[in-house]
Amino acid sequence: MGLLFAFCSVLLVSAAQLLLRWAMMQLPPIGQAGHFISVVLRGPLPALALLGGLLAYGLSMLFWLLALKRMPLSRAYPLLSLSYLLVWTAALWLPGLNETFLWGKLGGGALILSGLLLIFWPQQKAC
Repeated sequence: MGLLFAFCSVLLVSAAQLLLRWAMMQLPPIGQAGHFISVVLRGPLPALALLGGLLAYGLSMLFWLLALKRMPLSRAYPLLSLSYLLVWTAALWLPGLNETFLWGKLGGGALILSGLLLIFWPQQKAC
């Protein structure tokens, strides 16, 4: 059950990153409060994405706490690295995020997956 909670946390934090990135690309700088309000009144979608991203972060933390209660930190914490892969992959495919593909990033992703496989590879018990 801890693994399920950890995966939920990873999915939520990844969604939060994507929502927050998109919202901040649409919204004016924070220092321009009057302009911010006019943008929100014209179309509330960026503000809703910002709030959705913050809510996803909060829910992610709740699932993370539930995961930590049920699994060792040495196995739970490496799973957070999956969010790097999910966010990068989604940002490549989702319109408007303008992420570029680089072979070095793909290599880094392969190293992350390799590390996770090593951490979660079943251990043989010594006789």
